Amino acid sequence: MTRKTVGFAMCGSFCTFSRAIPQIDALIAADYDVLPIMSYNAATTDTRFGKAHDFIEEIEAKTKRKIIMTVKDAEPIGPKGMTDIMIIAPCTGNTVSKLSYGITDTPVTMAAKSHLRQEKPLVLAVATNDALGASAQSIGRMLNTRHVFFVPLSQDAPIKKPKSLVAHFEMIPKTIEAALSGRQIQPIFCAPGEL
Repeated sequence: MTRKTVGFAMCGSFCTFSRAIPQIDALIAADYDVLPIMSYNAATTDTRFGKAHDFIEEIEAKTKRKIIMTVKDAEPIGPKGMTDIMIIAPCTGNTVSKLSYGITDTPVTMAAKSHLRQEKPLVLAVATNDALGASAQSIGRMLNTRHVFFVPLSQDAPIKKPKSLVAHFEMIPKTIEAALSGRQIQPIFCAPGEL
């Protein structure tokens, strides 16, 4: 059997990078090849959570591959069969909303569209402060979209941020394994510690 390739796409939920990036190691340890992809914001924005250049260096060192950072470079992913499965981790409210409306104006949304045209599984690890607000409709549409799966998620700070949901990033390898078999891990929405 040939090793499966996971497209690992990252968007600008910078506070969750420290939880998402270690899952690249977990996937490599599980014998997947990892093709890294970053949105424009993820690849260029320095924040209090770290410098973009440092994240790029770390990810490219782990995967031993150059990160796809342009729409042009993301477009061939589907036609060339570059990925068996793709995960967007973290997937912002902005990105899930664009996906739900078919908008492909970033490397990540183009990568997802290109990958999905081959009818292969796409996994979303949502991290957004408005998941139970402005992004709720878009999340609902994606829950009802063929070939799309979700990493289980829960409210991360229900008192201070009552509309916020964040994926359980440590569940990424199990979610990918299930999605490759056409299964959605349950429960999708859960309380912390419920999994």
